[in-house]
Amino acid sequence: MADKITEKIKELQRKPDSIRNIGVCAHIDHGKTTFSDNLLAGAGMLSEALAGQQRALDFHDDETERGITIDSASVSMVHNVEDKDFLINLIDTPGHVDFGGDVTRAMRAVDGAIVLCCAVEGIMPQTETVLRQALKELVKPVLFINKVDRLIKEVKLTPEAMAAKFMKIIEEVNKLILQIAPKGYGEKWQLSVQDGSVAFGSAYHNWGLSFPYMKKHGITFKDIIDAYENDAHKDLAKKAPIHEVVLDMVVHHSPDPKVAQVYRIPKIWHGDKETELGKALMTCDPDGEPAFVVTKIVIDKHAGEVAAGRIFSGKFKPGQEVYMNMAKKKVRLQQVSVYKGAHRVALDEVYPGNIVGLVGLKGVFAGETVSVEVMEPFEAIKHIFEPVITKSIEANSSADLAKLVDILGQISKEDPSIKIEINEETGENLISGMGELHLEIIENRIVNEKGLSVKTSPPIVVYREAVTKRSSSEAEGKSPNKHNRFYFTVEPLDDAIYDALKSGDLHEGRIKKKDKETVEKLKELGLDTKEAKSYSHLYNGNALVDNTRGIVHIGEVIGLIMDAFEQVMKKGGLAEEPCMKMKVRLMDCKLHEDSIHRGPAQVYPAIREGIREGIRLANPFLFEPLQLMQIEAPADYMGEVSKIVQNKRGQLVNMEHEGVMVVIKAMLPVAEMFGWSSELRSATSGRGCSFIQDQKFDKLPESLQGKIIKQIRDRKGLNKGEE
Repeated sequence: MADKITEKIKELQRKPDSIRNIGVCAHIDHGKTTFSDNLLAGAGMLSEALAGQQRALDFHDDETERGITIDSASVSMVHNVEDKDFLINLIDTPGHVDFGGDVTRAMRAVDGAIVLCCAVEGIMPQTETVLRQALKELVKPVLFINKVDRLIKEVKLTPEAMAAKFMKIIEEVNKLILQIAPKGYGEKWQLSVQDGSVAFGSAYHNWGLSFPYMKKHGITFKDIIDAYENDAHKDLAKKAPIHEVVLDMVVHHSPDPKVAQVYRIPKIWHGDKETELGKALMTCDPDGEPAFVVTKIVIDKHAGEVAAGRIFSGKFKPGQEVYMNMAKKKVRLQQVSVYKGAHRVALDEVYPGNIVGLVGLKGVFAGETVSVEVMEPFEAIKHIFEPVITKSIEANSSADLAKLVDILGQISKEDPSIKIEINEETGENLISGMGELHLEIIENRIVNEKGLSVKTSPPIVVYREAVTKRSSSEAEGKSPNKHNRFYFTVEPLDDAIYDALKSGDLHEGRIKKKDKETVEKLKELGLDTKEAKSYSHLYNGNALVDNTRGIVHIGEVIGLIMDAFEQVMKKGGLAEEPCMKMKVRLMDCKLHEDSIHRGPAQVYPAIREGIREGIRLANPFLFEPLQLMQIEAPADYMGEVSKIVQNKRGQLVNMEHEGVMVVIKAMLPVAEMFGWSSELRSATSGRGCSFIQDQKFDKLPESLQGKIIKQIRDRKGLNKGEE
């Protein structure tokens, strides 16, 4: 039986129109893992008795012992619809907001998403976030309403009330799709019960239904309620097995790679679509140039690093020499494999349109583009939230220092939304993450899974530096030999451009002369042609504009200018925190005739000095991270919740009553959020909970500026320069 399935997978991976790549995404605790288990069991990849209990795709502390590491790596199954076999590659993603990075990366590899929603709780903040991540990558959603058993047993709804509840959830999801999806897709991707793009059921009890399935098999809402009243839900699972209903829905409503790549490639790859490679990517051509995007690194204790990801064109085989475009190096593939259930099966060759695992990409990171020839890499995978909390981490024993550095390197590969900074000079290692829980879990993994005892500092907040006006005059940067001079002004970046960079509508990077697409986009955002053409580099929400005219040797130093611009944007002049929303203009420069006098050692210091001085003249300020929290608690505790929010410099944004509960939205500074969960629990007798909905940076109050800048400078051991 098993070998038959392996043979089938080998055969189907060559047929793009028989492949469906899908992700399961939902709010935390809405039942994704049980749901994914049941799909696997139904497809014969996991014993049915274990489905729902085994949690084959779950990934905390027991990962390494089990030897299956599926944080959100792929599982594959074969499903037959109307006598045709389909290969379904499924990625189960985490629901907690701190692991949103995993969801974003999974969305790069798939073409369709099953949005899972709890029938009782309905649309939750995280449901909206994962839907936003899917639509941003042009991934087409379908909906599964889970935990219907709770509606019947706990809420005791009639068939009519149940149908009304479903319609409300579907309407809300459709409204979100309309709001979030890129132009033209919101209307096209509306979900409906009639066409079968919505299904409902209970992953826990292993049954699912959709309108077409009910019609075909003569099942009604009343039958479902009767099954629970007579304690016969097991018969329901036989009559309407969840895997059949859901995988049928996926086959009919999720696009195959050939269809999806036509509209997804222009969104995620900014190279020339008219080249041979461009055409191969758009058509998912097995004979085209090979291109693979890494979405996940899994450390396998036998094979080492396995890079899981999606092949968009061409074929890969063991022994083939490939090029890593970000790392700029050639390596040889040792193994190529597809997934059968949760296990990897090594093959002689893997084809485009598939989610596969490659072994042999030494030092690879998620987001890497792997090809044979040098190519324009795929757009960097953008995470919805940025790391805003940092801890310093050190090994308890100095003998374990090298081991800690190795482990931190591994962790930044397994979870690229964690930022690791290893300071060779001070020996300090910093880890930055999305929140307290994120860092706590990483710490636990280091101790429990990697077996290294460590100590960490209390968490610190990552601020941003920004300017509030145009610099009062041109700032000059001189090279150490005094032969080269650069003149800069700095001003705030236009809101429209900053928002487009954040949302991914405008892609970051160095702008080539022939990049008409970016120039057009800048014009759409309100710039005139001359100004749009002078933009030369977009980096981390900042822009470098080249306003020089007729400088003979500018072409030779522009690369160095961009490098030094990046260095300052990573570490600003106030407290060496990252910069945001700055527009740095290079107004003029005087360069030495002889290239030997304008090398990196001369240019870098001059640029850094000039930009930092420009920032100083533009009234720089620290901006602090704020998080929009949705807080839910019984209405009796409304006063206590408001009090905590106010004590933490928070602002109440909205308050709504839902039955006996109150739903409060509040904007809170991250700096005040340490210990938030336990304070909320104690203020609400353990009955309040909260979720992050959004994150933004806002000006730190004037009264705190000097104090915080001093604290950061002292912590970093910077000279007691300007406060």
